[in-house]
Amino acid sequence: MRILFVHQNFPGQFKFLAPALVKQGHEVVAFTMQKQASAEWNGIRLVAYQPSRGTSPTVHPWVSDLETKVIRAELAFRAALQLRQQGFLPDVIVAHPGWGESLFLKEVWPQARLGIYCEFFYRPVGADVGFDPEFKPEDAGDVCRLRLKNVNNLMHFEVADAGISPTHWQASTFPEPFRSKITVVHDGIDTLALAPNPSVNLTLNGALTLSRKDEIITFVNRNLEPYRGYHVFMRSLPEILKRRPKARVLIVGADDVSYGARPPEGQKWKDIFLNEVKDRLDLSRVHFLGHIPYQHFIPLLQLSTLHVYLTYPFVLSWSLLEAMSIGCAIVASDTSPLREAIVHDQTGRLVDFFDHRQLSNTVCELLDQEDQRARLGKNAREFARGHYDLQTVCLPRQLEWVNSLAA
Repeated sequence: MRILFVHQNFPGQFKFLAPALVKQGHEVVAFTMQKQASAEWNGIRLVAYQPSRGTSPTVHPWVSDLETKVIRAELAFRAALQLRQQGFLPDVIVAHPGWGESLFLKEVWPQARLGIYCEFFYRPVGADVGFDPEFKPEDAGDVCRLRLKNVNNLMHFEVADAGISPTHWQASTFPEPFRSKITVVHDGIDTLALAPNPSVNLTLNGALTLSRKDEIITFVNRNLEPYRGYHVFMRSLPEILKRRPKARVLIVGADDVSYGARPPEGQKWKDIFLNEVKDRLDLSRVHFLGHIPYQHFIPLLQLSTLHVYLTYPFVLSWSLLEAMSIGCAIVASDTSPLREAIVHDQTGRLVDFFDHRQLSNTVCELLDQEDQRARLGKNAREFARGHYDLQTVCLPRQLEWVNSLAA
């Protein structure tokens, strides 16, 4: 087959699927907005393009997001026209529609079958919006803006032949009738590489070397922000460090914003919630590591005595499943996306997202229970291998989905 992938930051979620299709003998091309040093990656021809303009400064703020997507959709449309002139006629298009690029590709290749990556459908109630009463919307019109963000999704429903979603909960956010077209298959976790390592050690700042003999609490976000429970975690730390005088806390995450509202002008969520509790913390035992390379991320999780993961009802982070694969004992928030992977007291412990005292107590209790941590970590790894393993579970199902899409 001829297959076209579309992702503004390719390969993104397709980093395993696209090369696997090349190995099967298919011709694979990918659209990306990233400037590439090479025109090829793992046998995939890369077609890069850059926006020629930005969002209009005078456009109505409720539709600025849609305008941005249409700008990108036009770029992809023009690139598709050029590819068609060169004789490329894809049988299948696999796209992440989140940035709009795949909106008009069926106008160029009406015969192609389009499968879209269904990451999240915005909802004014029942998901992330309005979940945390501490952060109320500043404008009552935000709900109107949110509905308009779904225009991109709704337009894709008209042209897409099928969808694929990484979790059942994320798929459940999409409305019928398109929900019935979505196949649930996770992107996949390399459980062979992401495995326990009892002899692991890690040196921080060239001075402090930690091993599995140390008591290490890990917390990982792309960015430290309320959507991933950073504020709740920080509020739990004074009690945890008071009761665990030898514990060290390793916090991974940048200080920007990935999701939700930005903090007040000139401030950072990281500093806001650190300042709230820092007078009650032994800061020599709290290590902010920022964004770290992946080759250091794996030993950090392997080092973890206990891993904490919190999230609003939103997209489930890869890091949670990676921690499960490594066999971490996990304390997680009792929110909808987590219940799919963390079964309370079987593959981890669940706590009320908003109750930082319950989080403190649960963490301290587990740190006292080596046998329970070992049991939970073993169960978590077995669950990850059985449900999310790349080679034996997810990739075969993804390949099957592409083939069924073509058929």
